[in-house]
Amino acid sequence: MCSGPIVSRLLLFAGPLVLSSVMQLLFNAADVVVVGKYAGDNSLGAVGSVGPLINLMVNLFIGLSIGCNVLASRYYGSGDDVQLSKTVHTSMLISLVAGCVIAVTGFFLSEHILIWMSSPKETLPLASLYLKIYFLGMPATMAYNFGSALLRAVGDTRRPMFYLSAAGVINVALNLYFVICLHMDVAGVATATVIAQIISASLVIRCLMKENGPMKLSLTSLSADKDILVRIIRIGLPAGMQGVLFSVSNVIIQASVNSFGATVVAGNSASQNIEGFVYVSMNAFYQATISFVSANVGARTFDRINKIIIRALLCVTATGMILGGTVYTFAYKLLSLYTDSPSVMDAGYVRIMFISFPYFLCGIMEVACGALRGLGYAILPMIVSLLGACALRLLLIFTLFRIPRFHTTAFLYSTYPISWAITFAAHAICYVIVRRKFDRTHSVKPS
Repeated sequence: MCSGPIVSRLLLFAGPLVLSSVMQLLFNAADVVVVGKYAGDNSLGAVGSVGPLINLMVNLFIGLSIGCNVLASRYYGSGDDVQLSKTVHTSMLISLVAGCVIAVTGFFLSEHILIWMSSPKETLPLASLYLKIYFLGMPATMAYNFGSALLRAVGDTRRPMFYLSAAGVINVALNLYFVICLHMDVAGVATATVIAQIISASLVIRCLMKENGPMKLSLTSLSADKDILVRIIRIGLPAGMQGVLFSVSNVIIQASVNSFGATVVAGNSASQNIEGFVYVSMNAFYQATISFVSANVGARTFDRINKIIIRALLCVTATGMILGGTVYTFAYKLLSLYTDSPSVMDAGYVRIMFISFPYFLCGIMEVACGALRGLGYAILPMIVSLLGACALRLLLIFTLFRIPRFHTTAFLYSTYPISWAITFAAHAICYVIVRRKFDRTHSVKPS
């Protein structure tokens, strides 16, 4: 990460990460496809509509995993083995505690939040059952995410990909067996997902336990080093809070979608799953930007940082335009994988039309945010993202969307690309200002 050609190494880093993220997304996509085809549109809407709520519950702690990644990358770049080992053990302890907290909270509160979100009565019992089972697997989900974040910090994105691939195949097989053979409906797909999460987490933990050197995990040595914990929280908590507040805005948007009825909810769910594959492909370059910039800060190779960011922006733009354009072009064929209902496909197409084609704007927004996080700035990108992508979106929903003329799903979906473009511009301005201050602080000569 700290020497050699940048684009090829970005792609080598991001490629396995894309495949890993796709496999993780397939856990939920397989659930949606199976229930949509074999259990009906109500089950499709129930499983697909809970994504914003799941993200709301987990994003705070996923933000802490970003803190672990940044810190581990920096210690790896600087060759500080002692601090890297402490980061590994503190991170994995956080993951287990976080998983237990989410499991208990999600199990008892999910139904109440679904009611607050105005979930259609036809889907509420099914959505609630799916969530309760899903949240029981949260300790495994957190262990995998924190463990894979640590491996990414040292440039290893391949092994997490292999582990998720194995778990993903098992997940799909169990989905089909539980739903088609045992007629378990949403309970079946939720149970299959939990089993797959446990498998992927077990493989990552086993991988860390077999490592040599500072990355080696010893379960008997799990402890929270006070200084490391404070640094992880300082970097990761703002990212987590940003994710939580983003999820709040998405939950409010989902509640607005719910007001249009079960057909629109089902179409929106199918479209979201399709778009998810584009998003995780772009998000890989966000993760790469954080790791590469952090490692180069640790190694004090500051002259590479701007080059990394420019190339990451080019890569994410190309990825978003190619994949987003492909989804837009083949929208109905892709939606037909999820449902046989023409009205549901029509509803899903409206979302794809307004979000998929300009999706690259979301990618460049995230890369710009990742550049600031990699430099060690946590609060600033959180504030910019919340004002630009969250507050602006909610402002439009609570004002113009309330006017009958604009009370449409088309207007609702158009708030996304508008907010992405504005937030990217704000991040870019902030990066220029921050980088000048960073160079003065670290006595870097202009390149």
